[in-house]
Amino acid sequence: MAGDRLGAAPNGILLVDKPGGITSHDVVARARRALQTRRIGHAGTLDPMATGLLILGVGAATRLLTYLVGLDKTYEATIRLGVSTDSDDADGAETARADAAAVAAVTDDALRAGVAALTGELAQVPSRVSAIKVGGRRAYDLARAGEEVELKARRVTVSRFDVLAVRRAEGVLDLDVVVDCSSGTYIRALARDLGAALGVGGHLTALRRTRIGPFDVAGAVADLAPGVELRSAAEVAASVLGVFAVTADEARDLRHGKRLIGAASRLPSPTPAALDPAGRLVGVVERRGEDVKSVMNLAEEAS
Repeated sequence: MAGDRLGAAPNGILLVDKPGGITSHDVVARARRALQTRRIGHAGTLDPMATGLLILGVGAATRLLTYLVGLDKTYEATIRLGVSTDSDDADGAETARADAAAVAAVTDDALRAGVAALTGELAQVPSRVSAIKVGGRRAYDLARAGEEVELKARRVTVSRFDVLAVRRAEGVLDLDVVVDCSSGTYIRALARDLGAALGVGGHLTALRRTRIGPFDVAGAVADLAPGVELRSAAEVAASVLGVFAVTADEARDLRHGKRLIGAASRLPSPTPAALDPAGRLVGVVERRGEDVKSVMNLAEEAS
């Protein structure tokens, strides 16, 4: 179902397969040109080196992005052990190189133990070259200015960290991995920490995001051409939040800020998407005692 109607301002969710070598903001700029609108936002960025799934909100549907940024994600990556960089990825400058004999001495059992230690709930210190703000400035800006950056550890969850292939060469050890993780997990930091635990250093040489919540990169577009089709806000909200079906009268009341008295027992999830009989997104609702109240509304013409 397309997210916009003929003659209407574009509105909906766009799944994009980002190529390498450009920023997420470059992708947003291309989408703005293709759709001829400035009102586009994203639900989480990818580094320039990385490829894969980006979720863009267009028009009124940008209001849904707050419900998408915290979704779990899947990444495919290549970790190079034996070399460290100042950014923990291949875009950074090399800072250390382990002795070839030390890298060769890393056994398969040691690899398995190192990966296992980085699986589950972790206290992860993000890469110093990250978009996290420190005193109002991005960490990567501080690092590039030569300032010391100390980032606090964050609680993240790595539910899967599987090694798909191991390639040994002179002085380096490359691992192809797949990672399922909570939002806010840095795959670069996993590479850094695995290398540190094994005593040889490590960094990321390739990264591809293949999934965000229920959305797979296989359903994303690579060509941001005029007329690219958007997913409707209703379709996306329903798949992420669950559906709270409402009558036409209830839809009108929610849009007017009224509570639905005694309707909380019908809620399928804490913050489901309210859909009217025509399948249009009214907004996102939540329980208030025994009642239901809207926490985010979409105007009827944008739903």
